[in-house]
Amino acid sequence: MTTASPKSVVYVVDDDQGVLGSLRFLLETDGFEVCTFRSGPALLDALDDGRADCIVVDYKMPGMNGIDLAQRLRDRKITTPVVMITGYPDESISSRAAAVGVRHVVLKPHLEESLVFHIRGALQGSGAPA
Repeated sequence: MTTASPKSVVYVVDDDQGVLGSLRFLLETDGFEVCTFRSGPALLDALDDGRADCIVVDYKMPGMNGIDLAQRLRDRKITTPVVMITGYPDESISSRAAAVGVRHVVLKPHLEESLVFHIRGALQGSGAPA
């Protein structure tokens, strides 16, 4: 197991408390500092501190989906890399996500296998969006 830089802070947004707990465990085990949020508005309220190195957002959430959240981040001139997770293997989600600056879209059944890889790529600025 390799570890991330001790300074790598990942914000995770998902309306499912169980998913948040699992992702926190996965990412902390790999050496990231993790802050979790249950909604897009909760994340937006907390972003003034500028601590996030990468933001992981769920696509389907009530009130504000992950694409809307990514657009609001960009509207605020927040350039933190965004990785989107989704259980919907739909190409239109990937293309709409890329249009608002999402770097990677990861399917939920494969999170354990690839989320850390995609976060590291986003932190290093590698790879094309989505």
